[in-house]
Amino acid sequence: MTRETSRFLPRSRRRRTVLLPTEGENIPVREGRESVVDSAVYVDGDRVDSPHGLPETYRSLREHEGGIAWIGLYRPTHEELRSVAQEFDLHELAVEDAIMAHQRPKLERYGDTLFVVLRAARYLDESESVELGEVHLFVGPDFVVTVRHSEAPDLSGVRARLESNPDLLRLGTEAILYAVMDRVVDDFSPVVQGLAQDIDEIETEVFGGDPAVSRRIYQLSREVIELQRAIAPLVRISDSLRRGFDKYATDEELQRYLRDVEDHVISAAEQVEGFRQLLRDILTVNATLVSQGQNEEMARLSEAGYQQSEEVKRISSWAAILFAPTVIASAYGMNFEHMPELGWRYGYAYALLLMLAVPVILYLVFKKRGWL
Repeated sequence: MTRETSRFLPRSRRRRTVLLPTEGENIPVREGRESVVDSAVYVDGDRVDSPHGLPETYRSLREHEGGIAWIGLYRPTHEELRSVAQEFDLHELAVEDAIMAHQRPKLERYGDTLFVVLRAARYLDESESVELGEVHLFVGPDFVVTVRHSEAPDLSGVRARLESNPDLLRLGTEAILYAVMDRVVDDFSPVVQGLAQDIDEIETEVFGGDPAVSRRIYQLSREVIELQRAIAPLVRISDSLRRGFDKYATDEELQRYLRDVEDHVISAAEQVEGFRQLLRDILTVNATLVSQGQNEEMARLSEAGYQQSEEVKRISSWAAILFAPTVIASAYGMNFEHMPELGWRYGYAYALLLMLAVPVILYLVFKKRGWL
């Protein structure tokens, strides 16, 4: 896309009625507050006006021939988006996506306007988690409208960078698109580093036998998947932009910048895919270690049960051995008048011999069976 506007119709002739969702359809309505974070008109790479509000921005853009407007919106209302859509002839489907939010990253062309959805990310050290944001961009021949639905990404730094580099901003509206994409992609780097550190900690916990590590692996896997959904489509978006270099006469220097973004996107996508595979392997290893631990515990319980059974056998055997003489002695100690062997001359010796013989026999039997 070039900055030449001769092939585009005048803005007054490009206006038309834009169909937007009716009131009540997931539309954030905020009374008495405008969502314009920053608005500026640039001519030849320099900021020439900082209008307050949308109508002033439209008027200033008309007054500065060859200028481009960059309007930054944060959670705009229905009325604000309707105003922007009518002024810049935005397609109703793209505007509907910008209102509803929660869109997948994508790039769509509606005539001379690009509609780009990007998912930003930032790593929260306090909770060791990843927070995803969303920004929509409408990029026309002489305007850029950024619509943010979250704190990330912070585009104030992007605007400051461009304004400090007029040569880059002079390349037109696609230079703003590049700068926003570059910021989003650069913000992936600390997120990737934070996830890498979390994975290292998880590996330590897995081999340390932490029982709560399975939950953390699952939560981290979900974060990696969400991050992958934010990064992977950027590869297709970058490829689509690259394939349109010749068709839309993109400046050669800007092509280099966009190719650099594409390289960073591919690198980040490969790292995140590696994290996903690594977490899958860690989960498998953890399941194996847990299974081994359970098997070892079962083996220990079985061994303890076996030893207990052996002890019971020994105790029972000695109890039987000691109980037999007691039975015989108690039988002969009842002192009934008419009782066998009481008048027998060898009765006492017989009783003693019997009390000795029975335990010996029981001992030999138990010993043979391995109970003693």
